[in-house]
Amino acid sequence: MTEETALPDQTVDNEPRRTFLLRFPSALMAFGLVAGYGMFASFIGRFLFPSRNRQRRPQYVADLNSFKLGQSMTYHSPAGESVVLSRTGETGTVDDFIALSSVCPHLGCQVHWEGQNNRFFCPCHNGAFDPEGNPTAGPPKDANQTLPRYQLVVQNGLLYIDASTKSLVRTDSQPQALV
Repeated sequence: MTEETALPDQTVDNEPRRTFLLRFPSALMAFGLVAGYGMFASFIGRFLFPSRNRQRRPQYVADLNSFKLGQSMTYHSPAGESVVLSRTGETGTVDDFIALSSVCPHLGCQVHWEGQNNRFFCPCHNGAFDPEGNPTAGPPKDANQTLPRYQLVVQNGLLYIDASTKSLVRTDSQPQALV
């Protein structure tokens, strides 16, 4: 059979179809690799640089009359942040209170208030902080790491704290949002 006697349904020019079929799997594989690595890079970026604009709202803490001078309490925000609140004055204003993170900035251990020593103490490496959250001993003093402060608001005789309302990690006790 020669080219001139070829059947009408057979085409002699099959080269473009063959090259397409040879190149298509390679292009598809390259696209898959780029998409996969791009997705991996976005997850790494979210892990290394988490969102800083978390939802924050004033949340009720206590009635001023029930919070006595020299008393301290630990507040846990809905996002799981532990905050130590202390009353240092009796004028009934926001200046009477201080709210400090209970997480040591050195290694993330829990600090606690020692009333007899008038300080916050970190048992991990004997770090100590004054009532204002400034470092006085241990590795936090060497690195000049203070305890992070939270803003407080007093309205109508009630104390509110400005803390995050959104959790960073979903737990089983939180319901999933329906879309």
